[in-house]
Amino acid sequence: MNVTYLMAILLLSIVLIVFLIMKLRLNAFVALTIAGLALGIAAGMPLSDVAVSFQNGMGSTLGFLATVLGLGTILGKMLEVSGGAQRLAQTLVRVFGEKRAPWAMMVVGFLCGIPVFFQVGFVLLIPVIFSIAKQANMSLVKIGIPVVASLITVHAMVPPHPAALAVVNQLGADVGTVIVLSLLVGIPAVIIAGPVYGNWVSRRTVTDPPADLVIDEVIPEEKLPGFGITLFTILLPMIIMVVKTIVDLLAPEGAAYLGFVDFVGNPITALLLSALFAYWSLGLARGMNMERIGKLTEECFKPVASILLIIGAGGAFNQVLQDSGVGDALAEVLTDIHLSPIVMAWLVALVMRFAVGSTTVAMVTSAGIVAPLIASSGVSPAVMCLAVGAGGIGLSHVNDSGFWIVKEYFGMPLKDTFKTWTAATTIASVMALLGTLLVGLVVR
Repeated sequence: MNVTYLMAILLLSIVLIVFLIMKLRLNAFVALTIAGLALGIAAGMPLSDVAVSFQNGMGSTLGFLATVLGLGTILGKMLEVSGGAQRLAQTLVRVFGEKRAPWAMMVVGFLCGIPVFFQVGFVLLIPVIFSIAKQANMSLVKIGIPVVASLITVHAMVPPHPAALAVVNQLGADVGTVIVLSLLVGIPAVIIAGPVYGNWVSRRTVTDPPADLVIDEVIPEEKLPGFGITLFTILLPMIIMVVKTIVDLLAPEGAAYLGFVDFVGNPITALLLSALFAYWSLGLARGMNMERIGKLTEECFKPVASILLIIGAGGAFNQVLQDSGVGDALAEVLTDIHLSPIVMAWLVALVMRFAVGSTTVAMVTSAGIVAPLIASSGVSPAVMCLAVGAGGIGLSHVNDSGFWIVKEYFGMPLKDTFKTWTAATTIASVMALLGTLLVGLVVR
């Protein structure tokens, strides 16, 4: 089929997703489902194959991610209920000093963002942000921008966060390698977009948070979990997966223990072990009983149903993209443009992020679009994961729920929200792209 026609179909399907979400206010899951089926039909697939292709894509995506997202949600819930986030913030501010509170909160946001989605992490940390800002007598923007820059960067780039892990799975990258590289790229990006830019822009913005949103309630010091055990619990899944990658690189070929290491280092096993450890470290060891932990587990699953469906529909859209031949046609066109595959992956994700608002939808959709570039360009799948993640961070505006959450909690005018949140996400995105390009020179 004509390449130009297939490209027009792809463009129209993306426009359709944007129209359904932004204009008709359809749920992203419904919009992706409609667009995916329409893409297959318009591309000339037999009608009997269109729904099957979509079904296969949904199954292959969620077969892995449903388990990972469920286990990661347990970890995040235990962190929330135990007061672990508050402990991390208080300890780091004490170590860094109140004058360096923005840097301490950047670290807190980075750590707490690992197991939870942006909105959950923000709501989890907002009482701490208000409390630290009041204690240090600093602007909410100066304390808050480092937190939100960290949360959104981790959300997009650092496995085992579900959005980043979805892209790793789609592009066939090694998760441990992506974790290490995403930290190398993500931390400098957050430093520039968070404490550095946040300090500058805080003197040029006004905040007036509504009285009913100003949350000063904190858990008493004596009831908080220890700093060391909290930090270890959050980092445990990353530690397990990175160790697995290191062992795979250093172990002699055919070593008897590699099967065991690969089993334990699989994201599903690593997160299961971490969730069970969190039951003890942030639950049983803090005086909870199993009945209470069971109820918390049930509660934490309810909000992720919509997220799972959206991620699954994004994967299904990508499957139709490949089965219909549109993916191969796109790879041919992108190769002819002679633009760096890394820049192309970043640009596709950035445009999708601007268009649909959701980082997760933008990344999952973009991963399928740029996947054919990996084979034709020779760029490492891990580096392409970084590029997609970097693009998924930037250009957040009025179609993104994160934009409105930050605006309302900080009580900022619309123009100041663009000046702070939108600008910070875009700065982090550009800095992450630059870091990815540097990594791409070394990692093949």
